[in-house]
Amino acid sequence: MKWKAALTLALKKTPRTATEFAALPKHVAIIMDGNGRWAKKHHLNVSKGHRQGTEALREIIRHTDDLGIRVLSLYAFSTENWNRSEEEVSALMQLMLDFFSSEIDELDAKNVRILILGDKGRLPEKQREVLKEAEKRTERNTGLRLNIAINYGGRAEIVKAAREIAVLVRNGALQADQITEETLSDHLYTRGQPDVDLLIRTSGEQRLSNFLLYQNAYAEFVFPEVLWPDFTVHEYDLALDAYAHRDRRYGGRK
Repeated sequence: MKWKAALTLALKKTPRTATEFAALPKHVAIIMDGNGRWAKKHHLNVSKGHRQGTEALREIIRHTDDLGIRVLSLYAFSTENWNRSEEEVSALMQLMLDFFSSEIDELDAKNVRILILGDKGRLPEKQREVLKEAEKRTERNTGLRLNIAINYGGRAEIVKAAREIAVLVRNGALQADQITEETLSDHLYTRGQPDVDLLIRTSGEQRLSNFLLYQNAYAEFVFPEVLWPDFTVHEYDLALDAYAHRDRRYGGRK
């Protein structure tokens, strides 16, 4: 049975290529959960857990790009995360600056287009400027679409879309009976993008936590037990492989 152990070890070390999957999603969304528990497990400050999570994130973005997946959406900071301790929020704000400072050159060189999902208005000025600059710098890129949800809430996004549509109706640019699902989609942060095909939430928790509520309507869910800082490319490949073997019927029958 030694050959099986050797094969397992090889799979952990060698990322798969696109041709090794029966099918790949167009849009992957990830709830990066478990940084705090990872820090507690290793007797570290929670900010160390978030920083270690950023290390995992770099590899996942690179592998997503290598596989040719069109869209990757990441839940980085929710509207509810402001309720965490001042120390943790401050650490997350600094980590945001550090991430874009260290990664923007590579992301831009790889033709990645960055889009921030959420209300940037509540963020500190320095963070707002860094995010706006990342979007502007990469707005003409045509490769992987990297959505980063910051100060984001799925319900708030739908309310924002409803208000924009209501203004159109009030101004006579749209009739109420002309409103369709496509109308609503066109007023979401993700307008023009495919809906989520695969949602991954690490750490074993099994809930959406207000993330892309509309876009996840027919997503396949995978809930790995591993904490986010330990989420490797191999773990990612396992989730993608699970997706490839799902029977997606969208409410119908084959």
